Amino acid sequence: MTVMAPGRAAVAPGGAAPPPVRRSVPGRIRAISGITVASLALLFAALAVGSASARDGLQVIGHDAGPQVVATAGLHLALSDMDAQVANILVMGNGWANLRQKAMVQYEQRRSEANRALLKAFELSGDNPAERRTVESVLDGLGAYERLAGQALVLDKRANHPPGPPPEDVVAIYRQATDLMRKVLLPQAYNLTLESGTIVRSTYDEKAVMVPLLRVAVVLAGLLALGCLIWLQVFLATRFRRILGPALLVATVATAVAMISGAGALGRDQEALRQAKSAGFDPVLTLARARAISTSMQGDQSRYLLDKERADTYEHTYLDKSLSLIYSPAGNLSAYHGIVSKGSAGGFLGLLGPELVGKQGQEVMRAYQRFQAADEAFRDLVTSGRTAEAVPARLGQVSQAFDAYDRSLVALTDRHQDEFERAIKRGESTLDSLWTLEEFAMGAIGLLVIGGVWPRLKEYR
Repeated sequence: MTVMAPGRAAVAPGGAAPPPVRRSVPGRIRAISGITVASLALLFAALAVGSASARDGLQVIGHDAGPQVVATAGLHLALSDMDAQVANILVMGNGWANLRQKAMVQYEQRRSEANRALLKAFELSGDNPAERRTVESVLDGLGAYERLAGQALVLDKRANHPPGPPPEDVVAIYRQATDLMRKVLLPQAYNLTLESGTIVRSTYDEKAVMVPLLRVAVVLAGLLALGCLIWLQVFLATRFRRILGPALLVATVATAVAMISGAGALGRDQEALRQAKSAGFDPVLTLARARAISTSMQGDQSRYLLDKERADTYEHTYLDKSLSLIYSPAGNLSAYHGIVSKGSAGGFLGLLGPELVGKQGQEVMRAYQRFQAADEAFRDLVTSGRTAEAVPARLGQVSQAFDAYDRSLVALTDRHQDEFERAIKRGESTLDSLWTLEEFAMGAIGLLVIGGVWPRLKEYR
């Protein structure tokens, strides 16, 4: 017969004491509850790290490096237009006073834009010595270009020549200036944009890997937390011979909602980053370069007119730039004019090839066709020796066609810029909602777990 002493456990025959039932059950409850809380903490930590990583990507691409890189891309356009405006002024001679004044104002505006873009490029370079040297080299080269362009303009004004090619001494000085611009400054400006763009590309590549991994981590941590909650409920139900507690049931449902919502939010942020990069940032950067090349083409038209010795060179340069914008096999400019005039918006390669879709893309193509048709008519006047008619054509019909084409590029750029901004806002809004959910869910689930476990522990007091 077993003897029971008050307040002491029964002693079985042989002297071995049974396990302390009242002490082991609360201990197991605490242990399982601790593991459950740790798994919940792991879930919310994964959500926090994932949202922080996505937000960092949106910040860099949407507000920091992204817009600054696009502004830096404007350096290429500003420099191209500076040189084009000088060529236009030299062709005008002692005529076209109003247009000459407008060209001088635009030259000064582009110079200011170039200086601002160089400052942004210097900011983006950070501690990178190679990029800083490139910025300094462009600044030095720009100063040298302005001196040469200024000399050419002064000599041109003194010559007081009629509209058309200026005197040889003016052309000689301008050749030095345009060679410096086209062979040194513009390539360096393009390299600056590429180097600055590596910040955006590297950030996007990093987030394109990290965010999906963290999304998987959220799902795994959520499944672990759900498993622990179910384990805790089953243990309490079987140990106390009761149905599942409502508090822990609600905590389980809330955890599942947090996991699904968090994983979905990170997926939407991943898509927002992809849209901002591929449908916004990349096309805006491409179109900025296309505008710069197009502006340089307009300068080549004036250079073709003012420098007879290099006329063939400038014609080939114009063709090369045209092919880089909208490519189609053509052995010479005349053949290219014919292909473009008959072509539709689809089927072309080059920088603008992927953009020639949709309503605005077709408008760009039509405007480009009109610009090339005006160029063809202008060159016919030059080759036939009708310089007196070629100058008004260059400054009139060709310039008007180019302005319309440039406006179509700006409109297309604005559309992609809007897509870029919408993607960034959509991603940030998703993260804000996720963070609100996360804060509420952490507190609510924690209280529910305590509410489900605490009454059972009180039974052992």
